[in-house]
Amino acid sequence: MSAGPRLVLATHNAHKVGELRAILTAAGIDAEGVVGAADVGAEPPVEDGVTFAENALLKARALAAHTGLPAVADDSGLAVDVLGGAPGIFSARWAGRHGDDAANLALLLDQLADVPAAHRGAQFVCAAALVTPDGREQVETGVLRGRLTTAPRGSGGFGYDPVLEPDRQPARADRVLTCAELTPEEKNAISHRGQAFRALAPAIADLLG
Repeated sequence: MSAGPRLVLATHNAHKVGELRAILTAAGIDAEGVVGAADVGAEPPVEDGVTFAENALLKARALAAHTGLPAVADDSGLAVDVLGGAPGIFSARWAGRHGDDAANLALLLDQLADVPAAHRGAQFVCAAALVTPDGREQVETGVLRGRLTTAPRGSGGFGYDPVLEPDRQPARADRVLTCAELTPEEKNAISHRGQAFRALAPAIADLLG
């Protein structure tokens, strides 16, 4: 049994903490002792990187320095083909206020209102970084390709999940589902975040023993 935190996830988003713990558990890692930044009183640093990888490393470095523990961070977002890869690193604050999912979705759909289905390609991108107090660093990337809907569907997930229909669909589906219509297990199995964190899993397992 863990006596305290052993690994810190650089997020204050409760949805992400739960999702990332589930991904690690499914990868065979004991997620006991894995906590979020809020649990250790860490404030998020300014994210002034220009790529997902830069921001992920920035957050993980700050948290490892603050806690003296190994830290994992991800930076992720939605890259829309016809918007040249935007919202990209600005996904969480696309409408101006950080974390306002409803406003971000509404603005994005308004911007794409006249774009036909054939040109609504997009992908979720995630860079996940592991940083240890002694300076070890590793970054892995995952991509979930799909197509954007014209209206949100589904009550699961968070962020832009209700408007992306992933190319990879579950066998049970009798119609095309959005990420927000998938079960948590189905989403984690294919998600950009799941891919990136599974790639980090062997290094995390070595640290946690």
